[in-house]
Amino acid sequence: MVQPYKHEPFTNFKVDENREGYLTGLKTVEGYLGKDYDLVIGGERVSTEAKIVSYNPSNKEEVVGRVSKANRELAEKAMQAAVEAFKSWRKVKPETRADVLFKAAAIIRRRKHEFSALLTKEAGKPWNEADADTAEAIDFLEFYARQMLRIKDGVHVESRPNEDNRYDYIPLGVGIIISPWNFPLAIMAGTTVAAIVTGNTVLLKPASTTPVVAAKFVEVMEEAGLPAGVLNFVPGSGAEVGDYLVDHKDTRFVSFTGSRDVGLRIYERASKLNEGQIWLKRVIAEMGGKDTIVVDKDADLELAAQAITASSFGFSGQKCSACSRAVIVEDVYDQVLNRVVELTNELKLDDPTDQSTFMGPVNDQSAFDKIMSYIEIGKEEGRLMTGGEGDSSKGYFIKPTIFADADPKARIMQEEIFGPVVAFAKAKDFDEALEIANNTEYGLTGAVITRNREHIQKAREDFHVGNLYFNRGCTGAIVGYQPFGGFNMSGTDSKAGGPDYLLLHMQAKTTSEMY
Repeated sequence: MVQPYKHEPFTNFKVDENREGYLTGLKTVEGYLGKDYDLVIGGERVSTEAKIVSYNPSNKEEVVGRVSKANRELAEKAMQAAVEAFKSWRKVKPETRADVLFKAAAIIRRRKHEFSALLTKEAGKPWNEADADTAEAIDFLEFYARQMLRIKDGVHVESRPNEDNRYDYIPLGVGIIISPWNFPLAIMAGTTVAAIVTGNTVLLKPASTTPVVAAKFVEVMEEAGLPAGVLNFVPGSGAEVGDYLVDHKDTRFVSFTGSRDVGLRIYERASKLNEGQIWLKRVIAEMGGKDTIVVDKDADLELAAQAITASSFGFSGQKCSACSRAVIVEDVYDQVLNRVVELTNELKLDDPTDQSTFMGPVNDQSAFDKIMSYIEIGKEEGRLMTGGEGDSSKGYFIKPTIFADADPKARIMQEEIFGPVVAFAKAKDFDEALEIANNTEYGLTGAVITRNREHIQKAREDFHVGNLYFNRGCTGAIVGYQPFGGFNMSGTDSKAGGPDYLLLHMQAKTTSEMY
């Protein structure tokens, strides 16, 4: 019998023991800052002269680590290792594959504060955000292991007299995992182990700004007993290694999380038949959003303001689920706007190693420059209420920024900024608010704050997003509780942490025997 799944609890840092644990984790991480990490190809460690240097975004002089950089020759070697390992891994019992995930979850749970501290250093995540990232990684390992045990025997189909029909799921083959920097442990681990537990072998190409946490995760999977060649670690440039692997004839599927433009490029490249290729490649893509919180006149206005503030500025707005649009009916517009400004002005922007910091830096110089350019656009398109300033002298810090009175079709209301910027727009009534909420090319998350049951039902039917929340913020989906993935340009609606996610990494096979 499959044990019931319960998500990993978040840490209460008001408890002295937990606070001390996190500080110890920081010391542990500081003890290995600047270390070199190798590629892992077929279980062998490969060092290259070319390195991806990972810097602390709060202190850009501090090197978190140096990770060997794959080229096409090494990517090809990794591909052949994965092809060879697939021959045996696909036949390993699902129970054995699941046990690797359970063991890895136990290892990370024991080292939870260390991994969270590494996220603080490498990704700039404040304590609570880092802790949630690590908890989500544990959740993915636990949840997908249990899901594999549920689907391992396939699905019942009917048989006639003297006939035995079976409907089983079998793995696809070699997958390319291209993971993002904003959830560099949770999403990286989740996408990787979903592919592995279903019997596939993978090449993991993590984001170039957060490769150290991925290297540490690969070490955990090895410690958990994963055979050589099942997980190959090949950080490298998208143009050189990423394109080569997406195009490769032996690639069976690509699992990508990142921007809309890169996702579309991968989707297009994967659709083309390469010499020697005998299948249609499958693409699993999660590509971003332009997410809206709608507030009507019947809402709890304090709840609305708290939800908008937390959803807009948690992890500096660097979440595909972040609230970057607040659409408020005119009756309560000024009240909600002014309260969000008050709450935002109370947020502490600082080094995330400080427990009292709510918001740390943005990812790197290019992210800083992009967000600041959108803030300049926002000054032309809306009324700046607070923020609007950035300082990249030591780290990449941008003040949480609010624009009011934005036109629904303004660029700051339409384009994904991926930073601590939220635009407010006024609607004459709830129907117009929903129209505005639906007027982007994305469809990832959204929230409605209301006490009106008719409005809740209308939003259930008409607010076109993959994850819709009522009377809470639009970020913070929990594995197994709120399966996550969106519509339209937000991707393939591949619901991570959901009941059918593993099936995306498998194919169904019908066998029929006559007696």
